[in-house]
Amino acid sequence: MTEQVPLSSRVKQIIEVDGLQFRDLDGDGALTPFEDWRLSPAERAKDLAARMSPDEKLGLMVITSRPMGISQHNKDFTSHDGVLDEQYLPIKVDPHTSAGIPFEGTTQMIAELNIRHFIMREEPTGSRIATWINTMNEVAEESRWGIPVIVAANSKNEAGAFKMGGTPEDQPFAEWPGTLGLAATGSLEVIESFAEHSRAEWRASGLRKGYMYMADVFTDPRWFRGQGTLGEDPEFVGQAIGALVRGFQGKDGLSADGVALTTKHFPGGGARENGTDPHYAEGRFNIYPTPGSLEEYHLPPFQAALDAGTSSIMPYYAIPSEEKSLTPQGRVTEFEQVGFAFNHEILNLLREMGHRGYINSDSGVLSKMAWGVEELTTAERVGAAVMAGTDMFADTNDVAAVREAYVRGLFTSERLDEAASLLLEELFALGLFENPYVDPEEADRVVQNAEARAAAEDAHRRSVVLAKNHDGALPLTEETLAGKRVYVELFATRLTVKELDALRRRLAAAHPGISFTTDYHDADVAILLLRPFIGSYFEFVGIGDLGIDDHSHVDIEKVRDIRKHVDTMVVGLNTLFPWLLDGIEPLADGLLMGFETDYGIMVEAILGEFSPTGKLPITFPIDAAAIAVDENGHCASPNDVPGFAKEQHMDGRPYVYVDADGNRYELGHGLTYSG
Repeated sequence: MTEQVPLSSRVKQIIEVDGLQFRDLDGDGALTPFEDWRLSPAERAKDLAARMSPDEKLGLMVITSRPMGISQHNKDFTSHDGVLDEQYLPIKVDPHTSAGIPFEGTTQMIAELNIRHFIMREEPTGSRIATWINTMNEVAEESRWGIPVIVAANSKNEAGAFKMGGTPEDQPFAEWPGTLGLAATGSLEVIESFAEHSRAEWRASGLRKGYMYMADVFTDPRWFRGQGTLGEDPEFVGQAIGALVRGFQGKDGLSADGVALTTKHFPGGGARENGTDPHYAEGRFNIYPTPGSLEEYHLPPFQAALDAGTSSIMPYYAIPSEEKSLTPQGRVTEFEQVGFAFNHEILNLLREMGHRGYINSDSGVLSKMAWGVEELTTAERVGAAVMAGTDMFADTNDVAAVREAYVRGLFTSERLDEAASLLLEELFALGLFENPYVDPEEADRVVQNAEARAAAEDAHRRSVVLAKNHDGALPLTEETLAGKRVYVELFATRLTVKELDALRRRLAAAHPGISFTTDYHDADVAILLLRPFIGSYFEFVGIGDLGIDDHSHVDIEKVRDIRKHVDTMVVGLNTLFPWLLDGIEPLADGLLMGFETDYGIMVEAILGEFSPTGKLPITFPIDAAAIAVDENGHCASPNDVPGFAKEQHMDGRPYVYVDADGNRYELGHGLTYSG
């Protein structure tokens, strides 16, 4: 007996056929095949795509960032009691685009441009997210076919994750350590727990599409986005990506209770040219100077994502450099000199690897980051990308350019139908044609629920790596600290006195048996928490210097002076990059590493409230010479090879950092208090 699936409608009627209920989305009073949830998502998508006009299908091919009504200061430019932003902007300024085109209001985008895919950049409460998405779906339900809206977001559950936008009433989802921290746990169980709890928060809020996670292998130590990866071990990254895809989407494929993932950035963003990034022209090339590196290190995690059934794949902005790479690279015999969203051989490889979902470009490939096709018009770029295999364009509302490309014959009707069917299939698989609405009150109950917070805290603890423990200086227990005064300092970008005072009060309240001081001249023990930072997301600021000192927002002279005045100094280092440690490690009796790990939990580890078990997910370079770049732009160590394997390609020169106690800071290193 067929079991009835849940339905919800606010505009269209519900009809009964064979004792079962269906939404009458086309309003004809009969059951049309695309309305029949007993059919497969692919069958329903094919049926609906055949009924749609070209303009209706073209609107599906863009996904645009969409401010919420709560972000609109002038409430005259909102609708639905302030929920939707309806302001029309003659030109929208955005860091991803240089298109200079108008930006329509929400209702116009849905009703007139047929856009159904949106990106949320804000971080409001779960109920506000739910109310906003419900309202957009109510507008969409009034359309000819009642095609639902789907909202995507970048990853929201990791501390330190990249965010654009916000409101005074932000309520982040449960914050786990950064993705490098998840990797540092070395535990697929932790990653599965992360996916399970995070999916519940997303699903309850109505967020059904995630621009995540990065299957990129971290091979160039200076890459600004390396901190968003799962480390440098292709095997572990593949296992983790597979677990994340299954955990968010569903164990047996994309399900009505799942969140569709867009795995990025194919064929791997880690092969950077000396840490530069294709968000700017100076970093527009991926380079592969090492024979076989693409197949050996960069593609395996994407294969794991495909095997797990990821709903879509995002190619990177970059051009694979013919000049600075060795070809062939496995199945790729030569490098077409255009960005990956326009690159036939790379996207054909993706299909050959078994991807049957859609291909979602990265943001801005039609304007600001149109690397390799800069001389083409916007419509010509659309045509080139679609005919190469791209199905959707990210972070643009430029339906007009997509339409122009189609009308001019720059891409075929067959490709339009294929793209529309793939995009619709995801909506059907998620059950959005049956049940697009969620309960705002339930969203607030689920977001940051106690169980998720507890699981996140456990992951923070398991992410801490004990890298050095000279002469058993750690842990600093209340017994060993009896009669001693402890000084705590935090070095971080744009740190305020108020923030530092709040941290010190938090630590003092959590550890009442310890005598803290705010004057290191009066201290016996110093705990220094360091969050060095370099680089920029959208602009080239030079080849990154991984040293820890003033340029990375650490007052190194003060660190040295603290060392002179205390008997014991312990450093808790936030590891956004594989930093050059020769300026810090020799000063420390104990060195712990976290990866956007909670400061309080780092201090708990130092004080022996738990024994660290984390392992390094990346390898640290021995010195500046190991990553030096010569006058021709060649790095002393290969950019496309993970740190653990770099010494195999350096003619006997060392790469791995070795501390004063003889510990090698390579992939998998980590001590414990028990030995």
